[in-house]
Amino acid sequence: MDALDIITDLENVIPFFQPIFSADEHRVIGYEVLGRYKKNDQYESLGGFFSDTNIPEEFRIEVDRTILKKAMEMGLSQDKDICFFINKDADLLLHDGGEQLLELLLDYRQKGIDPGRIVIEVNVRSHHNDIEHLVHLLNYYKTYGIRIALDNLENDGGKLDLIGQISPHIIKVNLQALRSVNIVPGFQEITYSLSMLARKIGASLLFENIETVYQFQYAWKNGGRYYQGFYLSKPSADFVERDILKEKLREECHFFIHSEKKKLETLYKIADKFQEEVSELLQKYRKVDEYDELLVNLAKHLDPYAFRMYICDEDGFQTSPNFFKRENQWEIQKEYLHKNWSWRPYFLENIIRMRNEKKGILSDLYNDLETGENIRTFSFPLNTGHYLFIDLSYNFLYEHQALL
Repeated sequence: MDALDIITDLENVIPFFQPIFSADEHRVIGYEVLGRYKKNDQYESLGGFFSDTNIPEEFRIEVDRTILKKAMEMGLSQDKDICFFINKDADLLLHDGGEQLLELLLDYRQKGIDPGRIVIEVNVRSHHNDIEHLVHLLNYYKTYGIRIALDNLENDGGKLDLIGQISPHIIKVNLQALRSVNIVPGFQEITYSLSMLARKIGASLLFENIETVYQFQYAWKNGGRYYQGFYLSKPSADFVERDILKEKLREECHFFIHSEKKKLETLYKIADKFQEEVSELLQKYRKVDEYDELLVNLAKHLDPYAFRMYICDEDGFQTSPNFFKRENQWEIQKEYLHKNWSWRPYFLENIIRMRNEKKGILSDLYNDLETGENIRTFSFPLNTGHYLFIDLSYNFLYEHQALL
């Protein structure tokens, strides 16, 4: 695609619109504006044109402005709550201090498109300089009601600090790496972190590149409020009917809800089983005063699913050594005695919960610091004001898929 052909033929530079659906209403709430070039009755993406730094910035800015003006003209006919998501390369955005874009958006405010319906998507990965100016500009846009979305954060962890500086309204998560049920290592942890960050700052998650029902379910399960991708609707030169997928999405979400409830019910049953078994074992060995001896006895019974056990006081100080299973043999790790674990997330909260409810807790799934494997921990309050921790092995979790 020749840049001169495009810049001299702006009549055939047109916007395409990819619908974005909401989790709460299951209908179209907006469109991402994409650029296409019409040539011989075929439409070619302009993504490569905009990302090519060898093309003069003035060319790319002019083509981008042409697409946006045409999109806004077409958008005048849409419902007053439809939003338009506009991709912006940070360097191009700062080329003139962002004035051209703001001027255009304010012109269309007079025509009926409120700035609150505009979402500027900033590709974080593309920007390496002038972070301070970028933050200032985006915060300035926000004073007009314009919303900000940050993109490509999951691919560039070094830019996560921008979330705190900009406090975006939307964080985009690209599901391109999730093309099968085999999740790319670390992807789940990154998604979880973004989900927690979004919740803390009051931002919404938008999952893009959804191409399969599995990806859709993953987005739903991981707190996605907005969804976008070929599985839902491909980009086109026209707008779609807002309720085009309403029934389909409701049916699929009902299936997701049923599956998740079934899994949660299984987890509660497993936790109840642990509660009953550990209670019976502690009753059986109630006369054992030494924690080391108690753990030796518990290991005989818990061997099929535990690989580590230890006891802490309510302040998180370990009052027993670790009992650790290596190659099917239990060993004592005395170096863990008196270590403190109160710094771990939710540790003290769970201690208070166990103390008040007088029952055990099955943790969520997490990566073990020592083994690197996915594990869960079952914690149980002892009558002495101390707490027993039983780490469940990955092999046991794998045999009970609801635990993964």
